[in-house]
Amino acid sequence: MKAATFQALHEPLKVETLPDPVPDAGQVVVEVGRCGICGSDLHMTEDAAYGCKHGDILGHEFAGEVVGLGSEVEGLKTGDLISVIPLMSCGTCEYCHRGEVQWCEEFGLQGGGYAQFALTRPNQCVKLPVDVSIADGAIVEPLAVALHGVNLSGMKTGDKVLVLGAGPIGLAVAFWAKRFGASRVAVQDIAEFQHNRALDMGADIFVVDPSDPVGSAERALGGKADVVFECVGIPGLIQQGVEQVRNDGTICLLGLCTKPDTLNTFAMLSKQVKLVTSAFFTRQEYEAALEALLRGAMEPRLLVTDTISLDETPEVFESLKQRGPQCKVLIAP
Repeated sequence: MKAATFQALHEPLKVETLPDPVPDAGQVVVEVGRCGICGSDLHMTEDAAYGCKHGDILGHEFAGEVVGLGSEVEGLKTGDLISVIPLMSCGTCEYCHRGEVQWCEEFGLQGGGYAQFALTRPNQCVKLPVDVSIADGAIVEPLAVALHGVNLSGMKTGDKVLVLGAGPIGLAVAFWAKRFGASRVAVQDIAEFQHNRALDMGADIFVVDPSDPVGSAERALGGKADVVFECVGIPGLIQQGVEQVRNDGTICLLGLCTKPDTLNTFAMLSKQVKLVTSAFFTRQEYEAALEALLRGAMEPRLLVTDTISLDETPEVFESLKQRGPQCKVLIAP
């Protein structure tokens, strides 16, 4: 099979020919139909904290067709179209039974989507309904990540919401916040690239004002935010959120930041700000994201701005490290 593999930090991916995967007794072989390029994939190739090794195949937002089954696999057959939950787990422990697979002792992030074929486990496979496309199956994961954050934030109907960052996760947060009854949703970024897409996804207003990010967001919302979602992952944004949230408000952290950050805890305490962190999602939230697509929600499909071949992946992947008009790029291996 062909696959785009990690070579080394700060180096482009390389398309290579590798042996086709062979399932063991409890594994499934998926012919990858679509795989999204995630912002965390870009970070993995630039930051040693993620632990990528030479030859690794990235890609955790993928869907495809079952083409091989291990001898002990039940509930699936070849030809099934599935979306892959990229959270590896045992499938049998208490956490797995509750759908909280991120706390399973066998937890790990499933990669492999930047290839023609990938191995996974049956408990990670969610069958796609006939009215949901393979491309839809590949955007379920970021939708579920955003949904988990909104659920954890405690956002209520009528709340004013501020989303920091207009990447796919931030835009998906705007979608869910508006869907769940936020009275006003503002998306704030340092560039205009996703202005129209943010509004189409559910935001009421898009804010770009690097000279006065706090004041401009407050004016856009008509007051301090009840909930601020930090969806970027750079030092300083939590502290900015403290200034932008109301007294006794909530900051929900979804952005991945591997660098140390400095917080003014006195400012947080003075306002009784709640800081909530959001890790991955539950199986129920993954299925709820898929259900939203099944019921005809068109906004999430607006995240996809391009679909590329595996051979194009190294060049496009590098280009995405610089901000531009692209949002969610899908690979069609």
